[in-house]
Amino acid sequence: MIHFLLLIVQKRRRHTVKLALDLGEEQDLSSIYGRLDKTLKVMEETLGIEASIRGNKIFLNGDKKSVTRAEKFINDLYSINSDGYTINPEDLKHVLRAVDDNSSKKKASQNGVSASLKDYFQSNISLSSKKNFIVPRSEAQKEYIDSIKQYDMVIGIGPAGTGKTYLAMAMAVNALLKKQVSRIVLARPAVEAGEKLGFLPGDLHEKVNPYLRPLYDALFDMMDTEKVNSLIEKGIIEIAPLAFMRGRTFNDSFIILDEAQNTTSEQMKMFLTRLGFNSKAVITGDITQIDLPKDRISGLIEINSLLKDIKELRFVYFSEKDVVRHKLVKKIIRAYEKSKQSRKKKP
Repeated sequence: MIHFLLLIVQKRRRHTVKLALDLGEEQDLSSIYGRLDKTLKVMEETLGIEASIRGNKIFLNGDKKSVTRAEKFINDLYSINSDGYTINPEDLKHVLRAVDDNSSKKKASQNGVSASLKDYFQSNISLSSKKNFIVPRSEAQKEYIDSIKQYDMVIGIGPAGTGKTYLAMAMAVNALLKKQVSRIVLARPAVEAGEKLGFLPGDLHEKVNPYLRPLYDALFDMMDTEKVNSLIEKGIIEIAPLAFMRGRTFNDSFIILDEAQNTTSEQMKMFLTRLGFNSKAVITGDITQIDLPKDRISGLIEINSLLKDIKELRFVYFSEKDVVRHKLVKKIIRAYEKSKQSRKKKP
């Protein structure tokens, strides 16, 4: 239990609060604030406070609102650690920003209560091998994970770097490990900017492989290489271009369609009707990066309006705020979006 020790308000240009929290003698502080104080440094950067440690006490210094939020976060961290989670400072940085942003804007979840730090960590995806679990790093990512758990079909739409494919893959691996499904099926349309299959060397498998490389990368990041190769050889994990899925029905499967913005209307309808019993389907894509010929309608754009009233499936929308790659990626996406909006306004 964390004990309140001291509260001093100093009247200067603005109110400054100093708060001391006693974590108790039995608590291992390193599991709370992280190696080399990384967790507290993340909190300092995110909330604009000063934090220090002496013995088993954490001292917080800053404006009253920020210190109050920091106190709540530390209590949440204590609770999360008591539940057996290992706190990754990089995860914490993104989650703190998401929780703080939602709190400051008074955004609420569907049940009317703002998501807490603990809510994010409890929405984790557990994996066995290289990564113990994956934590959502934004409000949209949390909604995405929770939706995949609840619905049999989820469509994630948003820019590159928002974790759409990676989180879908993690959910698929999790379902396979828990024996909720008996296989994973991964599909992608073989369409890319400025390239055609005939221009690539090799047989059909070698031609298709480059298009599926991002799916392999995500798999190898979550599971040992030998395990992945073994599952692929046994057909438990199947990676195939969308064109070869016609006429099939996938039962007891977790199916992912990646880069769905490059499906035609006919291909999308074909994919949607492959879903069998005890199966889940996740469709991901970025409608700002369509590589189809100009005379073809994107299947992803079409279902965005066509299927919006079906309550048994879920659409989740990402924005540049959800980008978890290099910070420059957010700025680049924002610049393209700003340019697009400017072109729309011109007569």
